Parts: sequence; structure tokens; C-alpha cells
Amino acid sequence: MRQLTGQDAMFIHAELQGLPQHFGIMAIYDQATAQGGLVRFKQILQLLQQRLHLSPIFTQRLRKVPMNLDQPWWESAGEIDIERHVHHLALPKPGDWRQLCILASRLHARPMDMNLPLWEIYVIEGLDKVKNLPKGCFALLIKVHHAAMDGATGAQFIPLLHDLSAEINQLPAGPTPAKEHISNRKLLGAALLNNLRKPAQLWNFGKEMIPSALRLYQGRKDGDFQKLEDKQETLFQGKISPHRVCDALPFDFADIRAIKNTCEGATINDVMLTIISGAMRHYLESRQAMPKENLVAGCPIDVRNDQEADAGGNMVGFMTVSLHSAIQDPKDRLEAIHQASMESKSFANALGPRVTMKVTDVLPGGMLSLALRAATSTGLAESAVIFNTIVTNVPGPQEQLYFCGAKLVDFMALGPLLPNVGLFHIVYSSVLDKKGSISVSFTACRQMMPDPAFYAQCLQRSFDELKAATLK
Repeated sequence: MRQLTGQDAMFIHAELQGLPQHFGIMAIYDQATAQGGLVRFKQILQLLQQRLHLSPIFTQRLRKVPMNLDQPWWESAGEIDIERHVHHLALPKPGDWRQLCILASRLHARPMDMNLPLWEIYVIEGLDKVKNLPKGCFALLIKVHHAAMDGATGAQFIPLLHDLSAEINQLPAGPTPAKEHISNRKLLGAALLNNLRKPAQLWNFGKEMIPSALRLYQGRKDGDFQKLEDKQETLFQGKISPHRVCDALPFDFADIRAIKNTCEGATINDVMLTIISGAMRHYLESRQAMPKENLVAGCPIDVRNDQEADAGGNMVGFMTVSLHSAIQDPKDRLEAIHQASMESKSFANALGPRVTMKVTDVLPGGMLSLALRAATSTGLAESAVIFNTIVTNVPGPQEQLYFCGAKLVDFMALGPLLPNVGLFHIVYSSVLDKKGSISVSFTACRQMMPDPAFYAQCLQRSFDELKAATLK
């Protein structure tokens, strides 16, 4: 058994009605490369069964401490009934991109069974007219709870299901882990000891924050960063409905890199934030709901060091970046966002990139759970605007992958929504067929964004404007 960190457990405590906290990864495959040009559902089950032992995500289930007196634990679930996790569906004709996104949104909106290992896979057939892809493609929609995986962990998890050629690597099934079960008495005993340590941990955390406060003071004095403007409420703030929409848009990586090179010191991420800023501006203006002040994005950052590269779970810090959406000219907006990103990095370094993790570790599990539920039930969560959207970078496939012999031809990611943040962007790069691309996928509350296809057009329009302004 292994206890969840405070940050891992935060996503369990945040699992409220209408706010499931899992990631979705949708991969699309061409069956033509598989033996006989066909992948059968039985083959998929066999391959997954062979690879269950490769990651504890497949075999560990959640065990909560009575009365939430401490953070939950992971325990081995023993033998896995794979057919409770893997489901087989098909799109109705014609089987196009819009139908796929609608189905993916509905599946992504469903909360997971918290009594089972926290993963699900949906095999979706009938993709006959999707984005000029070959007829007869199929998709895998993979759902994994955020408590078990962040973006960096996901980049290591997905290759476990794939091969580097159409030839399937037949792995011997690993040993079935023994089923674990710890008594409530032992859980409560461990919770008592952990909670007795909290005052000392809190004291040490307070002492660690003194140098951070001094660095923040000096950074503001030296002009390394400035206080952000008041956060603006938009259509994407408010109570989140239980329904979702999603879509994705790819861009040529060479174009994005060329745009980056027109602004000295800018990064690929600065360019993607500029595109998202322009898209949000266009969308909100079309609804006569664009605030005069700048929008703000929350940007998770991986804080693992070299020794923690293979660590599972969540190890994430946060940056808050102004999107400078009040700037109309795309080139000027890129330069302003680059400056804002530099200041946000300086602020995060001064504060300490692991502060978010440490805060959740020193708080008792019951207190964190109670606070999140109280904030949601009383409406307090919707009263304060922290971010207008989340923008996170997730590494996509960097080499050609195959699943059951079928070639990976497209890829999309879906994120969880947070209280009062109804729009989540994921930026991911991939190399498929030796072609580099970088994509933006988004997940939104359907009540806040009933027209996701139009928002995808706003993303394309924003990119076109930025390209025209920078690559003249």
C-alpha cells in the first residue's frame, strides 16, 4: 500500500458532482497496417491483459480513511476483471469528427467508479469520415484519474500500451498482484500519527516560506515581476454543469517555430498562449462578453528533478500568466505574453515551484476535503476568479506508435474542469509519419460553450492572424 500525496489526494477531494477529475486521451488508429487489415476487440482485450502489470495505475484502487481523517491510500485490487474497464462502442453513420467529439465529450463527462482501479478505455469503431483519415479507423478513449497521473506521468503511461512497429510485442502476462486490504483500525492508527506530525510540518513550512517572502519582496523591488491586474469574470466562470464539449485543432510545427523566432527570446508556449488568447478574445467578442481588462491563464508546470523523472502521481507547480487579451495586434500581444511569461517564471522561482505541493501536504486530508466541499456547496468557489482558463502542456507521441498493429494517425487530449473554470486547454506536440505538429485541444462546460466548433474556428482565425502579422 502507498499513501497518496496531498496533491494527488486533492483531486480526490475535488471529485464533486459535475466535476469529475480525470484526464482523457483519445488516439485514432488506421487498421490497414494490422495483420489482415483488421483489429478485433478480442485482440485488444488480450493485449491489455498482457500489459496490466506494466503500471500500478492498472492494478491499484483507492482506499479512503474513515471520516476522511487522513489522505487516502492506494491498495492492490488483486486480479482485474478487464471487461469492467474496457468498453466497445461504434459511431452511427456517417462517422465524422463532430460525432466523435460529441461521443468523447459524453464519455468524458461520466464520473469513474471510485471502487475500481481508476482507469477506463472505450474502443470506438465506425470512424469512416473523420478529418480525411482512412475509412475504417477506430479510436481509443483512455480515461485515467488525475489522482493517479499528471501530464508527465501520462507521457510515460501511454507508450506502455503501444509498440514501435506493426509487429505486436507479445509480452508474457505478469504475476497477479496479491489483493491488499488494511483494516480500518490500522488506517485510523496511521491517520493519528500523520496528524500528530502536522503541527511540526506546518511550522517547518512556515520557516521555509520566510526566504520565499524575502525573494518575492526583492523581486518586486527589482521589477522582476509585477502584481497581476484584478481577475475578470467571463462566460467561462460560474457553476460548472455536468455536461462537456471538446474539440482539437492541429498546427504545423514549422509555422509555430517560425512565429516564435520573430520575437526574441519567445518560446513555443508563448506562441500557443497568444493563439489561445486571440481565440478567447474572438469568442467572447462574438457573444458581446469580452471584458476590458486582460484575461489570465493558469499554467501547470512539472517540478520533477532528474531523480524524480520516473515518479508517478502528481508533481505540479503553477504559474499565472496574463494573456494580454486587451491587445488587439497579434504581434504586440505575443511580445507582451512573452514578457508576462518571463515575469511569471521569475515569480514562481522566487516563491518556490514546489509550494503548491507542500501546502497540500501539510494540510490534514479531512480539512482539505471539507474546505473544497464547503466552498462548492456555499457558492464561495464561484465568487473568486483565480484563472479564466487553464493551459497545460502535455508531451504527445514523439515517435510513430502502433496499437495491436494499427498505426496511430491522430491524437487528442481532454482535461478536467475546475470550480469556476469552465475552459481547459491542452497543448501537445507529436511526431506521426515523420511529420511534426503541435495541437490545441480544449474541454469546456457545455452550458458555457454550446458551440465548440465555432471556438475551434476562433483558434484557427487567431493562428491565421498571428501568422500574417509575424511572417510577412
